[in-house]
Amino acid sequence: MLSLIKFPRVFTINQVPKGFHEDSIISGYRHPRSSATDCILSLFQKTNETLNVWTHFLPTWYFLWKLVSVVVLQAAWQDSFTWPLVVFLISCCIYPLASSCAHTFSTMSMRARHICFFFDYGALSFYSLGSAIVYSAYIFPDKWVNSVFHRWYIPIAMANTIISTVLSCYSRLGFPFLQYSHDIIQRFHEHHNPKFSKFLRAVAFIYPYMFDNIPLFYRVFLCEGEGCTDNETTVLHYKHITLAFLTGFLFVAHLPERLAPGSFDFIGHSHQLFHVCAIFSTLLQIQSIEQDMVTRRAWLSANSIPITFGSSVGSGLLCVLMNLVLILLFSLPLLSASGCQEGKHGNEPKVSNKFCHCY
Repeated sequence: MLSLIKFPRVFTINQVPKGFHEDSIISGYRHPRSSATDCILSLFQKTNETLNVWTHFLPTWYFLWKLVSVVVLQAAWQDSFTWPLVVFLISCCIYPLASSCAHTFSTMSMRARHICFFFDYGALSFYSLGSAIVYSAYIFPDKWVNSVFHRWYIPIAMANTIISTVLSCYSRLGFPFLQYSHDIIQRFHEHHNPKFSKFLRAVAFIYPYMFDNIPLFYRVFLCEGEGCTDNETTVLHYKHITLAFLTGFLFVAHLPERLAPGSFDFIGHSHQLFHVCAIFSTLLQIQSIEQDMVTRRAWLSANSIPITFGSSVGSGLLCVLMNLVLILLFSLPLLSASGCQEGKHGNEPKVSNKFCHCY
């Protein structure tokens, strides 16, 4: 059946605009002015994005099943103790789905590429807050429960989500909503300073993770004696942390493709491995959280800060709203920018219909 379908043509790095280039990836690029249909068809052909999509799209359905099972089997609407877990599982569904959609439709235009990844970054910052909410409820070591840090932990995590979204979106395009000139918007474009852009993006992702995990790092690596909550969940936490650090390493190192450019264009490049490690890290994170939740429920219910709508579901909804506003602010200048630059780049694909490179 698939043999009867005419798949879109793929290109080499020298045939697409610089804004679409990936480090050490030489071939398998899709047309930078693809239609939505072409983007979807490309998921079933060999491109350098195909596995980036599937490694996040398929796990989304598993996380969705986990979410539904918690809501239905544990009657989450009646039990406030499960609300943080529900918020966290929702974030686990959203971030891989947003990522797979971003990788699917990012070649419709340069504007679409920016906007797609703005949503991807917003989803990641929401996942960070989901982690903080669930850690506050179930993970804090006994001796830190009800401390000043515990009480300020979620408000600080919410501020971090805003910082994360702003930094990651800024890393692509600066602050276009503060600019009035199309030329100025171009000057902030990522390809003019790619190393600084990627550094900002790495900081935007790593900083919230490090803050969210302060109670966990203290609990499993530093805490000694009474009140350290040393239980059977610790091994799962170690595994999750190990995979999380491997995920971060792959994101910044661009290995193995950096060692042999062109050899890992379709299978095995760092972004695919980054996706896989992120998913397995999240799976271990869910397991460790659920185990801590069950093991510590009686003690936490008696001693910890009461779980309220505001500290769980309400915080999550506010984070989503704020992120959508930020994405809108960054996207509006792209959507309203007038005109395209027809055939401006000399390294565009040599195809019959010329396309324009829009900011």
